[in-house]
Amino acid sequence: MTTPLREQLGVGEHELISIVGAGGKSTVLFSLGRELAGAGCRVILTTTTKMARDQVTEPACWSVDPVAVELCLVAGSPLFVAFGAVSEKVTGPTPEGVDRIFAETTNDHVLVEADGARSMSIKAPAEHEPVIPATSTLVIVVAAIDAVGRPIREVAHRPERVAALAGTGEDDALTVPNLAAILLHSNGGLKGIPGSARVAIVITRVAQAPAQVAAELAGLLLVHPRVDRAIALACRE
Repeated sequence: MTTPLREQLGVGEHELISIVGAGGKSTVLFSLGRELAGAGCRVILTTTTKMARDQVTEPACWSVDPVAVELCLVAGSPLFVAFGAVSEKVTGPTPEGVDRIFAETTNDHVLVEADGARSMSIKAPAEHEPVIPATSTLVIVVAAIDAVGRPIREVAHRPERVAALAGTGEDDALTVPNLAAILLHSNGGLKGIPGSARVAIVITRVAQAPAQVAAELAGLLLVHPRVDRAIALACRE
């Protein structure tokens, strides 16, 4: 029997969960949100960046006013909070707006996609990224294991930044230690995470790599004092 995702991630009773990185953020957002709602929780989903409009299949509240959000919020069904839509992309509240919604509604959990990666497997953030709300209690950093063994240029969003963090060239094949270094770098996977937030790293697409590759990566990640959990999922974005 598969352990529920919320248990693998150590989700508590009341969390603001920000999801960053690449290679499965939306899948983690919706899977975890639906699981928590299915357990009877009052769950809000949103984004501080942009998300494809066709990804949003949950009931939506097209207002970031906590009073309006509260009126739409019910237990057992995730509520997606959006601010607007531009060119088939949904926009959400600012990080400060998410903090207000978390503080001023009767939610059990708020989940926010706080980064963009253009469907690539890994990324290194630009100066303005990620966009993490300050009161986040748990930050999930996502990366896809299928990037290992392939040229960085082919698998990375902002490949020049990824290569710089890995200490290699954009045309070089990514190794497991490279990927760990990127995820654990203060200008990589750990960039912008509030000091009070717990950190979980989710390794996705593990069905596409030998089991020992994901195990090796998890071992490298878990020795870092900032990382509370590292788990493997088979999901695709």
